[in-house]
Formats: sequence, C-alpha cells, structure tokens
Amino acid sequence: MSNSVYPLTFKPVLKEKIWGGQKLNEIFGKGDSATAKVGESWEIADLEEGQSIVKEGALEGKTLNEVIVSNPEGFLGKKVHDVFGSHFPLLIKFIDAASDLSIQVHPTDETSPTGVGKTEMWYIMQADEGAKLTVGFNTKITKEEYDERIDNLTIEEVMDEHVVEEGDSFFINAGRIHAIGGGVLLAEIQQTSDVTYRVYDYNRKDDNGNLRDLHVKESREVLDFETTQDFKLDYDRSAKNEAQVVKHHTYFKTDWVNIQEQVYSVERTDSFTIIIVVSGTVKFSDGAINGTLSSGETLLIPADTKAVQLEADNCKILEVYL
Repeated sequence: MSNSVYPLTFKPVLKEKIWGGQKLNEIFGKGDSATAKVGESWEIADLEEGQSIVKEGALEGKTLNEVIVSNPEGFLGKKVHDVFGSHFPLLIKFIDAASDLSIQVHPTDETSPTGVGKTEMWYIMQADEGAKLTVGFNTKITKEEYDERIDNLTIEEVMDEHVVEEGDSFFINAGRIHAIGGGVLLAEIQQTSDVTYRVYDYNRKDDNGNLRDLHVKESREVLDFETTQDFKLDYDRSAKNEAQVVKHHTYFKTDWVNIQEQVYSVERTDSFTIIIVVSGTVKFSDGAINGTLSSGETLLIPADTKAVQLEADNCKILEVYL
C-alpha cells in the first residue's frame, strides 16, 4: 500500500443556480448565507467545470485528477482503471431545489456529444411537505405528440409526478425525462458528465430577464418514450448494520447502511468506495487516519487502502462503488 493512499475528504464545489436556495448552507453548513441561490454542492468531481480539491493530509491542495494520475490503480482499483482510465467515473453532488428545476433529459454514452452519458440516481435527504419529483411519462406518447405538447406548452400533462419524503430513492437512466421539484434536497450519484438537454423551463427568465435556452431537438432524439415504472427503488429501511442494495448498475453500485451502535468495516480492493453520510454522524479510521463525518459530508476511500472502520451510534450512509 502506498503511503500517499488514504481516505480523502474534499472541499465542496458550490454552484449557484436560478432555482437554488439556502438549505445547503442552513442544513449542512456549506457556503454562507450571503450566497442566496446555491443549487448544487459538487462533493467529488473530476470535470473541467468543477474539480475537487483534497481538504486534508499529505495530498492537501491537490485536485482529484492530480491524485488519480499520480497512482491510478491505487486510487481507482485495477478493474475500474482498466475500464475508465485515469478519470474519476462518478460525480457526487447534493442538490437543493428551492424552486422547480427545468424538465430535462440526459443522453446515453452512444448519443452524448462527449461520448459519456448521464445515468444517475437520487436519494432524498429532506423534502418539504408535498414536494415532488417528476420522472418519466404517465402515458404512452409519440414523438409527434411530444412535438405538439412542446409547442403548446402542455408537456407537463403527460409527466409522472411523485410526492417524496426522506429516504426515497429513484434511478434515472439516460434518456428518461425528469425534473426535481421545489422543496427537495437530495444526493445525486451519476456518471461523470454535465450534459443536460433542457426540454421545458416554465417560460422562466434569468436574472437578466432572458429566457433560458431549450434543447428540444436534441432531447427528442435521445428521449425514451416508454412508460416503464422501474425508477422508484425499494430497499429494507428497517435493516440495521447490514448493507441493503439500493441500486446496482453498470455505472455504479449503491448500498444503504443504517449503522446502529456498531462498527461497520469497508474493505474493497478492486474499486474505490465513496461514503455519503445522509443522516447522523460517523467516525472513520484506517488505523492511521482518523476523522469524523456529519450529515452532508462525503469520504473517498481509495482501492489500495487498509480496511476503514466506520463507528456510529445512529448514522445512515450510502456506500458507492464499482
């Protein structure tokens, strides 16, 4: 094991959005109250638009990409490196929707201009009463009807809405139409891509009074018009101290663990592991590095690391790996 390989925490990359709010600051202490519309906190990111910076330890100040390039197999794991090269394959973020996000869709690997699509999943961390997500169509429509509804502003009538609460999880495969509703705070796990096609934005104007760009033609070509209902994820929320599968997919595997007065061990040599704390506080240690994570904080455990022990009295985490 390399001495430079240890569990990493990062400085969040905060993104102001027209629909953003103050929950990321009020609940998780990210940013400050002077920044009124923080919509996203990129927790682990390896993109030109946002690059994570190591917060502590021997690698403090290094970007995530610099860290990986210095020891690709050590950080990613040989299996992951063989498939994805020296770029981190996932983007982990928290999203605060103070108002509705645009109705949108993401391309697949095959249809994306970058060659990397955007399949993602959501875990609801907090939701105001009655807050909703929109996922998929509630009825079968054709491309021709889609065009008509875009033109006459009735696309929302055929969208499938879901009232949500803390702990609900959704899988959004590339090509599925969706929107996050106002009042929802969630964790998002996704492919490393920021390609989004905006279908409809409620005729909303930005701070300069301009309508935001739409990508109707692009979205039409990548949309999945099927009405499959496999996006709401089910797992045993009563389980304690044992990993519960939330979603295992080609691009990521996500488990949920409720650690109750117990030590939970993470040891995985063929892939990195990401720990996202969604409720409570947990202590972590690999025998040399010790720390504490609270709700809304994230830890990256490189593949070439000793077993990391997570100790908590009452803490819920998402464990993400490949």
